[in-house]
Amino acid sequence: MDKIELRGIVAYGHHGVIAEERALGQRFIVHLTLYLDTSAAAASDSVEDTVNYADVYRDVKAVVEGTPKNLIETVAATIADKLLERYSKLEGVRVELEKPSAPIPGPFDTVSITVERWRKDSSVRAWSS
Repeated sequence: MDKIELRGIVAYGHHGVIAEERALGQRFIVHLTLYLDTSAAAASDSVEDTVNYADVYRDVKAVVEGTPKNLIETVAATIADKLLERYSKLEGVRVELEKPSAPIPGPFDTVSITVERWRKDSSVRAWSS
């Protein structure tokens, strides 16, 4: 299975349980892995035979910058579900969503969630590194 990766998509959203997170918003960082067969695109050299990652980028930003959610789990799952629904060439998607300014005490780099979703009829269903 081939994969396309988009790493470090930065978007500003208003997700969180705490009222201040919703009111002020914060930066979120998304890393994506798109699983698909790219052999037709490689042979044709046409974007029509693959998933246009510029469109994927816009879709991810729209979710993160869109309707506020309480949990980053919900945001990540929404991204995964939207991409699988919109792009029929995708077999699966892995979404890592970072919340580097989570309101928790102490020093830390980031809080993140990783979700992986596959088409129900896909024969590929394993986590990849």
